[in-house]
Amino acid sequence: MTYFDLEAIRREIAPSGMLVCALNHGNVVLVRRGPTDETPTGVSVDLARSLAEKLSLQIRFRHYDKAGDVSASVGTEEWDVCFLAIDPQRAERIAYSDPYVQIEGAFLIRRAAGPLGLKDVDRLRLKIGAVKGSAYELFLSRHGGAGELIRFDSFPEAVAALTGGDLDGLAGVRQAMSIVARDQPDFAVMQEPFMAIPQAVGISADRPAAAAFTRAFVQEQKASGFVRLSLVLSGHADVVVPA
Repeated sequence: MTYFDLEAIRREIAPSGMLVCALNHGNVVLVRRGPTDETPTGVSVDLARSLAEKLSLQIRFRHYDKAGDVSASVGTEEWDVCFLAIDPQRAERIAYSDPYVQIEGAFLIRRAAGPLGLKDVDRLRLKIGAVKGSAYELFLSRHGGAGELIRFDSFPEAVAALTGGDLDGLAGVRQAMSIVARDQPDFAVMQEPFMAIPQAVGISADRPAAAAFTRAFVQEQKASGFVRLSLVLSGHADVVVPA
């Protein structure tokens, strides 16, 4: 790793003296809740603990149910480090590392609709639910492709609308869509992804030295195999670690 003045980095990245890490529980690939707020698991958690150790800082986790709540709280001093998908809108206020994992956004579609491709979702104007403020909702809002996009405040609300017959499908992280499909045999996950979702470590853009350190840290953790091993141990060996 490039030389950094660690004392200066500690002061900038964690002004309180405690590294507060925002965890987005809307992404099952990255984090899972534990018995207490301080015992979550997943690749984001492992990276957070490793970063705190590198800087000789104590760590505390702040938990959020969805990504939009994390990005909306940037600059409020609720957290020092976050783990979010890279998005142009968020990047106006968040300085990102290189992505440490890349996952897929996929549609969950009613089987009765028959074998459909991505263009069919838009052509048939299917009603697709998505969580407001998520990376995939922001992407589909900018680029289209989701037929009639219906936004929900939470993932459980979207699933309830789906099972209640108000939606033709859902948009989300492939692994989360697969979990819903297990419980809803009338639905299947479309094989072709509608987007790639690069996940990165984020720092408030007004902390440039901390952001530079974090970028170097993530590069090191990927090159050493740390990220790959964490994914394997958390049951996500199929997830891509970008070069």
